[in-house]
Amino acid sequence: MPRREDSGLTYRDAGVDIEAADRMVKRISGLARRTHGPGVLAGLGGFGALFSLKDALGSEGLEDPVLVSGTDGVGTKLKVAIATGVHDTVGIDLVAMCVNDILTSGARPLFFLDYFGTGRLEPDVGEAVVRGVSEGCRRARCALVGGETAELPGLYDDGEYDLAGFAVGVVDRSALIDGREVRAGHELVGVASSGIHSNSLSLARKVLLDHAGLSLDGPLEEGGSTTVAEALLEPTTLYTDAVAALAKVTRIEALAHITGGGIPGNLPRVLPKDVVAVLERERWSVPPVFDRIAELGPVAVSEMDRTFNMGLGLIAVVEDASTAATALQQTGTWAAPVGHLRGRDGDEPQVVYR
Repeated sequence: MPRREDSGLTYRDAGVDIEAADRMVKRISGLARRTHGPGVLAGLGGFGALFSLKDALGSEGLEDPVLVSGTDGVGTKLKVAIATGVHDTVGIDLVAMCVNDILTSGARPLFFLDYFGTGRLEPDVGEAVVRGVSEGCRRARCALVGGETAELPGLYDDGEYDLAGFAVGVVDRSALIDGREVRAGHELVGVASSGIHSNSLSLARKVLLDHAGLSLDGPLEEGGSTTVAEALLEPTTLYTDAVAALAKVTRIEALAHITGGGIPGNLPRVLPKDVVAVLERERWSVPPVFDRIAELGPVAVSEMDRTFNMGLGLIAVVEDASTAATALQQTGTWAAPVGHLRGRDGDEPQVVYR
């Protein structure tokens, strides 16, 4: 068959625009570089990112460094971002969901990679998303060292995209937070969430948009200044600095990142089977978005508890919650003693409220 260089189908005809991808990489390379520290040897552009533990740790001198990794996504929060055209906050969520998980082992975040898959690549959208990822890495104090942009026509509709993230951190084995010493009598300090974070948006959207008929650009509460979209897109809080501040003043026995499943679904993951966490509801405030969801559903209290974080994004198990909370408050972080651990009676639930 004769070769024809001037005609025939192209990759672009199949829905993949290589030139658009190249333009996006050029636009986001600076966003990644601004997060780099001494450990990054090679980031975007190669087939693999290079990171030096020796350079990153410097004089810290960990005797037995343990790498801690985590991966997560943003879920259906992306539906809200796509519907509103606000794409520069879900990248923060992506970093937070991964980094907050590895923090629970006591790890210091080192670097982060992202995956961006879409039906048709729009460089402006991709750049906005990565701008958020870069900002999330800045807040997490880790480096954005690479990622993947995939244009997948036929898998995603035009305008749709999905995100996944991958975080790696390090902790000395002697400093691992593993919950082994958790016992009855320990206390609980809660650290505030910024709202829904990045879990259970499916129920939130169903109640607020489908069932109650609110519009994304309308007020969450009658006469209020916060729109539904703003409440749903509020970025997930990153707890890197909070955990570091806490570790300076107390031994952290266990840490729970409160994500999908709420407190009842996440706090028991770091507790021994013979203890119960007693939570005192009056010790913290519930963000308005949760009250609105419960009201408009209506959604029962028990369902809210097992679905949303209900205002606490992180719970630490410590000896003295008052001292821990005071130290966090001095850094500008809202925190408070929110309960304690007691012995468990039979097979009763491991989280109870009073």
